[in-house]
Amino acid sequence: MELLGLTVVVMGISFLGVRRLAAPGAGFVPLDHPNERSLHTVPTPRTGGLAILGSVVAGLLLAGLSAQAGFGEGSVLDPGGGGKWLWIMGLVVMLGLISFQDDRVSLPPFVRLTVHGFAALGVVFGVGAVVTAVPLPTLGSFSLGWMAGPLTVLGLLWMTNLYNFMDGMDGFAGGMTVVGFGMIGYLAFQAGSRDVTLVAVCVAAGGGGFLILNWPPARIFMGDVGSVPLGFLAGALVVLGVQDGVYDLWGPLLIFSPFIGDATGTLMRRLARRETVWAPHRQHYYQRLVLAGWGHRKTVTAEYGLMLACAVSAWAYSLADDIWRASILVVWAGLYVGLAWAVSWVERHRIRPAMQSGVLG
Repeated sequence: MELLGLTVVVMGISFLGVRRLAAPGAGFVPLDHPNERSLHTVPTPRTGGLAILGSVVAGLLLAGLSAQAGFGEGSVLDPGGGGKWLWIMGLVVMLGLISFQDDRVSLPPFVRLTVHGFAALGVVFGVGAVVTAVPLPTLGSFSLGWMAGPLTVLGLLWMTNLYNFMDGMDGFAGGMTVVGFGMIGYLAFQAGSRDVTLVAVCVAAGGGGFLILNWPPARIFMGDVGSVPLGFLAGALVVLGVQDGVYDLWGPLLIFSPFIGDATGTLMRRLARRETVWAPHRQHYYQRLVLAGWGHRKTVTAEYGLMLACAVSAWAYSLADDIWRASILVVWAGLYVGLAWAVSWVERHRIRPAMQSGVLG
């Protein structure tokens, strides 16, 4: 099965699954009721992630069974190739099952974090994948030394959770899945990494099928069953791709920077204010734009523009020399500072009209 054909099949499986889960009377589907963190106003099914994960697993099985896929010996589903991808996908499925239970009955934070930590440790110790150094264009690289393992675990934990934190607006996490994993797949294809290409493309296609019914106004949400495994898988692809020389660390970080920047900046801001960081809130930059009167569609459209710009910049980064790489990183650091200021400006000028018009969810 050719890669393009596989993409269409996975997207179709995902869409059919999402449509069934979003249908009235779908059965065991838990609903996302509006709370302190929500931007929606009516209960909405939150099991779209089941269809995404199911379509990804189906796609990988189809690719493994197809002699025409070009992913033969040593590929994702080949235990003889070290079995690392079988291990990774096993961890993804485990996270999906635990997160689905969390969507249903709301597990204690300690239980969730323990499982997330086990999955992160599984990448570092089960697969032996570690980021050992941080590249500094024009300056060489900074070795992490004995901190490489602990920092890799923390990075995987943060990616797993920040994806969940950012899944709070119609079409947002789905769009990041399509653009982010799609560009990861493209960079891996260019570098000749068949496994990373296959996994990333299947995830992007699964996200595309979900996005059709998640576009605002969304008929279904991804839920923790989708956002938690996807965040973990994004982190795992970063670590494994860097270790295998598929791309520079800054490339995938730049691709996912719309999520990383917002979630990390919000966390740092709340810590500085000595707030209870695990309490529900609506202080992410994308939430603030919606609450300031932009609404879901305008905000998510602007975010898509940011995602695409970051993806193109990551592609340019992969082709550039050190001077241009350093320039790209410096420019984006400045742009994110400017974007944070711009959100505050929008709030100052739009919050009163938003309150008057009732655009608060």
